[in-house]
Order: sequence, then structure tokens, then C-alpha cells
Amino acid sequence: MAILTILEFPDSRLRKVAEPVTEVDAALRNLATDMLETMYGAPGVGLAATQVNVHRRLVVIDVSDARDQPLVLINPEIAVLDDTPRDYDEGCLSVPGFYEKVARPERIRVQALDLDGNPFTLEPDGLLSICIQHEVDHLDGKLFVDYLSPLKRQRIRQKLAKLQRATA
Repeated sequence: MAILTILEFPDSRLRKVAEPVTEVDAALRNLATDMLETMYGAPGVGLAATQVNVHRRLVVIDVSDARDQPLVLINPEIAVLDDTPRDYDEGCLSVPGFYEKVARPERIRVQALDLDGNPFTLEPDGLLSICIQHEVDHLDGKLFVDYLSPLKRQRIRQKLAKLQRATA
């Protein structure tokens, strides 16, 4: 297992759209394991492959309090079941230290493959639903800051750039 480097906003590689996974193999399972270790170590509740500069449709999530219920989604596809928006304070490992309210549908259906390549369907709500939508956005080259006003987004960009220069 390895801790992977997480890309940070405004890195342009975060805007790349991920390609579908064509084969669930040992290399993909190893990547998922490394992503889980990276996510837990960060610490976070979700991580998309795009965030570690691997542009394949793979997401890992664990919203459990005990951090013992990892969920791996390969080629996730979302359908909205109730488009009534609900505000959640969202943060992101690629936008460290910032939390903002984002309105998303609370109930969705997600279809994906598991680590054995078997299809499955979930109908999560609450935090898991929000987390899945957030991570799938990453696969589509979108970040939670894209839901914010241009002024807020620019302020976050400037603060992160200043921090990155200070630590470089």
C-alpha cells in the first residue's frame, strides 16, 4: 500500500474527465487500496482517482464513524431520485481547509461495479448521497468550488496559491 499525492486546486489536471474502466484487474484493486489508505490518512471521507492524477472512473468512500465501511465505485453512474436540493457544508481534499455550502439532490441512485467487476445499485441519501455526487463530479472534471460564486472561488484560489507558494 502507498500514500498517493493529492492534487490541489487550481491544478489543471483536476479538470480532466476520467475515462471508463475497461478491466477490473489486480492493478485497479491495488489502486483502490492505495486510494483508501490515502483518503484515511488525509483524513477524508471520499477520494476520486482524478484527485491522485489517475484519470479513470474510480471512487473510494467511507462515511462511517468508525472508518470501517469502505465503498469502492467503479464506473459510477448517477440518477437523481428527488431533485429537491439540500445544502451541505462540503470540503475537499483537493481544496484543503475550505468548507462551503453546496446544494445537491439528497436522494440518488448509483450504479457501479465492485472490485470483482460485478454490477450493483445503491439508493443512498444524506451524507453518502452527497459524497458520491461530490466524487463523481471529480471524475467529470468538476470541483465543489464550481458551485460557488466567482468571487468566492477566486478568493479560495488566491489563498491556496499563497499557501502553496509558502510551502514550496
